[in-house]
Amino acid sequence: MMKWSEHTWEKMSPTFKKITNHAFINELADGTLPLKKFEFYIQQDAFYLADFGKILAGIGTKLEDPKHVEHFLSFANDTIKVEQILHATYLKNIDDTTNAKLSPSCLLYVGFLNKTFNLNSIEEALAAVLPCFWIYKKVGDFILEHQTKENNPYQDWINTYAGEDFGIAVQKAIQICDLYAEKTTEETRIKMTNSFLLASKMEWLFWESAYTLEKWKI
Repeated sequence: MMKWSEHTWEKMSPTFKKITNHAFINELADGTLPLKKFEFYIQQDAFYLADFGKILAGIGTKLEDPKHVEHFLSFANDTIKVEQILHATYLKNIDDTTNAKLSPSCLLYVGFLNKTFNLNSIEEALAAVLPCFWIYKKVGDFILEHQTKENNPYQDWINTYAGEDFGIAVQKAIQICDLYAEKTTEETRIKMTNSFLLASKMEWLFWESAYTLEKWKI
């Protein structure tokens, strides 16, 4: 019998294919992505990670197993560290980051995660944050496998998400989701899958937003 995570990833695979086919990912892989688009992405990612870290910590406080609590608090702490590294590495040469605003897509994503955490079950919250772990790991691995250019200016970013340490964290997050899915009802498992699928679409939208330098239309 398939685990919840295996079944859900299978359902999400068309979205993941669209992600790996996206120009942002392919140009990131070969080092040709315009710096302006990457800087836009990093700025929005910093906004996203600030909320994401708080949500991870909040989820940690709702988990039953002390080891799971420890894992999610560690995830939250690591998210803060990544945010600091991103600022130090990629935003240091941007003249002014103080006037940067949340893009519509970033606001949609963090709003969805906050709503799911605050109003829905802990199982749905776990499923909603999982794509940010799992998809980034898979994207990092995909880029490492397919990149052809040496001295890629974005190699530090690629190595972060394709790295062994991040892979261990991803596996822990998947295992916790599977444990909660196994113990809950079929109705809740369906809601978990729907949360995962929607968050995965927002991952695609996040990269699309950066590639098009998305702006508020009014």
